Amino acid sequence: MTEENTIDFGFEDIPVSEKQAKVRGVFDSVASKYDLMNDAMSMGVHRLWKDMTITKINPQPGEILIDVAGGTGDLARRFIKKAEQARVRRGGQPARAIIADINAEMLLAGIDGKKDAGLDITRVCGNAQVLPFSDNFADVITIAFGIRNVTDRMMALRDMRRVLKPGGRFFCLEFNTPPTEILRKFYDAYSFNVIPPMGQVLTGDRDSYQYLVESIRKFPKQEEFAQMIRDAGYKRVGYENYTGGVCALHWGWKV
Repeated sequence: MTEENTIDFGFEDIPVSEKQAKVRGVFDSVASKYDLMNDAMSMGVHRLWKDMTITKINPQPGEILIDVAGGTGDLARRFIKKAEQARVRRGGQPARAIIADINAEMLLAGIDGKKDAGLDITRVCGNAQVLPFSDNFADVITIAFGIRNVTDRMMALRDMRRVLKPGGRFFCLEFNTPPTEILRKFYDAYSFNVIPPMGQVLTGDRDSYQYLVESIRKFPKQEEFAQMIRDAGYKRVGYENYTGGVCALHWGWKV
């Protein structure tokens, strides 16, 4: 099998055609424990990272958000609530959010009548590489902890840009490998020695957590991924490290 026909699945090389199904299997397994998974992966800090992401996005009244690989709806709810704060001050229409996820189990796990009450949230099953939305549709597109699981990241980046309105903005929150050696050694020790056994104890699924840890190490470093965003056609591209580079927020505009 040639190199062009394979892709990473954690530290394993597999046929490209198999990755989507294998990733779906991982998230079918962890869907009901998704927040617990992110707590384990980030030591609970992912909630703060999401708050910081929403502050950077600066949601406005009447805006449409598509949260790709939206999981349990954390960003979608935050987006609408933040936009509502601005609407109370300035008026306008309520913001709305669409959660698009290829994994139906994740969409179902995210439904929470109490948390969703009063919020205009729609859930759609869709592939990040070929989103089921028209051109120039959304004001904001986000993807949090999902881009590293996409088979063709460049195809997804370009399709998200297609769906954005002119002037629309893209934000990607993703785990990264810390750039400093001391923090990297600590995070490696925690990731490989604690997270998979924790996954076994909490969910009975060690392998899915092992894949998630490995997938972080295979993801492009910050500047490399920023260049991918530029190559996909975005302007004003930048990124910001969180928690010493354990996570990074990337962004770009459709101009």
